[in-house]
Amino acid sequence: MSAGPAASVAAGFMQAFSSLRTEYAPSRVAVALSGGLDSMVLLHLAHEAAQSAGLPLFAFHVHHGLSPNADAWRAHCASSAAALGVAFDHRDVTVEKGRSGVEAAARKQRYAALGEMCRAHGVDLLLTAHHLDDQAETVLLQLLRGSGPAGLSGMDAANRAPSLLGDEQLVMARPLLAVGRAGLEAYAAEQQIAWVEDESNLDPRYARNALRHQVMSVLAQAFPGFQARIARSSAHAQSAQRLLDELAEQDLAVCQDGDGIALPRLRLLSEDRINNLLRHWFSKQNLGMPSTAWLEQMVAQLTSAREDAQPLVAHPDVDVRRYRERLLLVPKQRDLAGLRDPEDEGIIVKHAQAFKWNGEASLPFPDYGGVLHFDMSNTGLDAAWLRAQALEIDFRKGGERLKLAPNRPTRGLKQLFQAQGVPVWERGRLPIVNSGFELLFAAGLGMDCRHVAEGEGRIALRWESV
Repeated sequence: MSAGPAASVAAGFMQAFSSLRTEYAPSRVAVALSGGLDSMVLLHLAHEAAQSAGLPLFAFHVHHGLSPNADAWRAHCASSAAALGVAFDHRDVTVEKGRSGVEAAARKQRYAALGEMCRAHGVDLLLTAHHLDDQAETVLLQLLRGSGPAGLSGMDAANRAPSLLGDEQLVMARPLLAVGRAGLEAYAAEQQIAWVEDESNLDPRYARNALRHQVMSVLAQAFPGFQARIARSSAHAQSAQRLLDELAEQDLAVCQDGDGIALPRLRLLSEDRINNLLRHWFSKQNLGMPSTAWLEQMVAQLTSAREDAQPLVAHPDVDVRRYRERLLLVPKQRDLAGLRDPEDEGIIVKHAQAFKWNGEASLPFPDYGGVLHFDMSNTGLDAAWLRAQALEIDFRKGGERLKLAPNRPTRGLKQLFQAQGVPVWERGRLPIVNSGFELLFAAGLGMDCRHVAEGEGRIALRWESV
């Protein structure tokens, strides 16, 4: 190959691929193949590199069904892979427009399908065809959205993305990230590589297309080579973000209390460090990154509410709550058919559910969100006595009392939950088991000792939320 843009593309790719092999030692490699210019060039470059390295290469295609030409694109990808002797696989996905639009929904489905194919074929390194112009577009879009250093960092040359690909071990790499589209076009022309054009790339209703066709062409005229300078700025942002992450990790080590954040320690930090720490905390939990406005609202509500308050700030993925001066990330609670509000006296949403125990190891109670287990134990209820009882399961209505041990007083469930440190939002979802008017068992606390004794073949009740 003569010296020039095409040769530069090949040399740059080989250098990037060599670095990936050194760092990650992949056993199998795959190319995400859409059939467009970028991925077709990547396929040819990866084919040559994989052959030289003695590595199996796969080409994976995702059929979104959004274009009338999608079948033709899949056929083109399959035939192109076959011509090179590259193993080909594909997945058909159905894209349903979500709150973030068709682009975001298609992206989520695409990466999930790519991750599935990688697992199916034992691939541990997935190559995508993102290039220098894509990086510039990404950074500009993030800038227009008001993103901070994390967003302005753009795309990494390689990273793991378990939330997208569904696999913590799979590495996704972008070996063309330093190559501009003009270089890819030169390589494709020299190698006579055919590709398909996605007509949706011309639709200005999509933000990236509008930026690409209406803004970047103007920037290219006024600031030739601006893509490389934007990429350089994104590298500076990446460096700044690494420093912020290091500081957040140090602050998290100081402020973390079990699975939560200790508010007294958090309040000692500056506002900027609080926000940086909380963003880092969310990131470590693989949660969507909160906006600045949402984060400010959360901090204000959860740090300044009165001590006995139970503030809640809803996040799309979790609820952020405060309990005993700790911030906690609580999974969204599903509705339970048997749930009643203990605070609304006399208002019954659902009657208790009567049942009999006939020796089962466990009984499911979906209306109450779990399974009641009957464990064999040396300390518990007499099995014959328990079989004879007319039992019922219910959520507490208020006023129930429980005696956990002979040497402990009978106390209200509220007091016992407080003593055990059970958060308020969990208490109302923990059922109780009665025999007539007697409370036998309260989930999260234990059995009333008045029917508990030692002996062989006794039964201990245990609740498991599901």
